[in-house]
Amino acid sequence: MKKKFLLLAAAVLTGIGSYAQNRSNEIGFQSDNDSFLGQGSDRYYTNGFFLNYRHAIDFSKMKRHDDIANYIAGYEIGQKIYNAQSGQLPSASEIDRPVAGYLYFGISGNIIYKNETSIKLTARVGIVGPAAGGYAIQKFIHNTFGFYELNTWQYQVRNAPQLNLNFEVNKLLARNSWADISYAGYVNVGTGFNAAGIGPMLRLGNFNQLFQSVSTQSTVSKNTSTPLLHNNELFFYYKPQINGVLYDATVQGNIFKDHPEPGTQEIVGDINHVVFSNQLGVAFTTSRFVFDIGAVINTREVKQMVKSTHQWGSVSVLYRFN
Repeated sequence: MKKKFLLLAAAVLTGIGSYAQNRSNEIGFQSDNDSFLGQGSDRYYTNGFFLNYRHAIDFSKMKRHDDIANYIAGYEIGQKIYNAQSGQLPSASEIDRPVAGYLYFGISGNIIYKNETSIKLTARVGIVGPAAGGYAIQKFIHNTFGFYELNTWQYQVRNAPQLNLNFEVNKLLARNSWADISYAGYVNVGTGFNAAGIGPMLRLGNFNQLFQSVSTQSTVSKNTSTPLLHNNELFFYYKPQINGVLYDATVQGNIFKDHPEPGTQEIVGDINHVVFSNQLGVAFTTSRFVFDIGAVINTREVKQMVKSTHQWGSVSVLYRFN
């Protein structure tokens, strides 16, 4: 009798653990900042903040759904802020990267197949320029924490409405019990951002399949019968990438206008068409929370940039619920 009771208790606890992972909604934020790396810098891509909500969709009623493992709709509000080599410079001639803010709203659909191939399409509408509120947010942060006074925003890129699409693909290449490698690629097209990138992603540790993982923003699911490899993920990842860039509105301004705009102090720049990126970090989950802590290092994105590389830290926290 005692043995049967222990077996029953183990089965119940296992069921609770599995159920705890099968949640269909998550909400949270991502914060990017170059100061997270403790280098005292305040330049180039200096701050980003994003609010996210994701909902797992019941795909069982879709036509030809047999190959699908997960289907997730996402919604995001985000803002990015770009400085020159500093937000406080003695003259306009020292602005080596255009100053800009970018504010947007995005909606995405993420389909991940049982063969661990994911296809994600994201549409974003927004604005680059003064209407994005970059100056107001950075000024608030500097005033709140007693940082230096800003004096470069009068040269920022002028307003440019944005409609951009992002197409992203991930595909598993090989795996053993503690390591796997996958392919990751993307294409951006639109009025402000036109680029493409490709590279591998290496994961080491306790990770789940790409249709149930932090790596593909698929930690929520609905009506899935596939068991998790691990109830809680905890892994290191490394993602090098080569990027080809055709246009960047935060550097070059409105794609439909000549720059700098007449009658303004706008300063624009010239992009490097090839940029190398290295992303590394640690991701882990609990039954309710998702965490991703990482760093990104990019080669020079703008020809005029004084520094040959730029790096920033990123922290993501999400809460899952039914």
